[in-house]
Amino acid sequence: MERTPQRPYLGPVKAVIFDWAGTTVDYGCFAPVIPFIETFLRHGVTISVEEARAPMGLYKKDHLRAIAQTETVKQRWLAVHGRHPADVDIEAMFLDFVPLQLSVLANHAEPIPGVIEAVDRLRKQGLKIGSTTGYTREMMDILVPAASRQGYSPDSVVSVSEVPAGRPEPWMALLSAMQMRVYPMEAVVKVGDTLHDIAEGLNAGMWTIGVVLTGNEIGLDEAALKALPEDELRHRREAADIRLSHAGAHYIIDGVWEVPETIQKINLRLSSGEHP
Repeated sequence: MERTPQRPYLGPVKAVIFDWAGTTVDYGCFAPVIPFIETFLRHGVTISVEEARAPMGLYKKDHLRAIAQTETVKQRWLAVHGRHPADVDIEAMFLDFVPLQLSVLANHAEPIPGVIEAVDRLRKQGLKIGSTTGYTREMMDILVPAASRQGYSPDSVVSVSEVPAGRPEPWMALLSAMQMRVYPMEAVVKVGDTLHDIAEGLNAGMWTIGVVLTGNEIGLDEAALKALPEDELRHRREAADIRLSHAGAHYIIDGVWEVPETIQKINLRLSSGEHP
């Protein structure tokens, strides 16, 4: 029996799934950084801001584990504790980390400039707005209402607590698409500021957009970013572009305010039969 191959999807983008910190709220992605540094300090080990930021986008327990597995951090841990960090240490640190993270989230809920306007434009074009995050549901129960009071409220919020595993696995993005009842996956775009965001979207079969200026890759708030010398800003942006490109991002933009125009580019590619 012969089967007729399914025709490729030629329609437009139906939904955009955004990351949270560094993408839609918390310019520069600061909310997790100090809690990570403080958590390691409570266990006698000093880590740098760069070491705290490096695994950003992961489930926060996996993030702690990734920091602890960094060779320089392992050696510092060995010097303090006489052994390398083990799973029991990660569990203990996560217990310390959670209340530290909960205590600062509401202070980092302000939408990044241009986000509310971009989301409004996307909705007027008929797109749904999803979101995924490395924060747990307990954390999102603080962040979501705080962001909503300031004008940002996605149609779907999926936390790492609701799936078998967080990024880079695709389950959060797929669950968000399911909650919004959007398919096929090539009609969905994943937007985020970390390498793990890009991996999540690619593994879900979605288009991906990497955000440079407002997120973890540069890691500066708006005022500090504007104060950078032009050459330094160009150098940091180029380095972030390279990292996100190597991660596989289909597009790289400065901030979410560029998403509506980028969606139009993706629509043209879709109409010609291209897939992610």
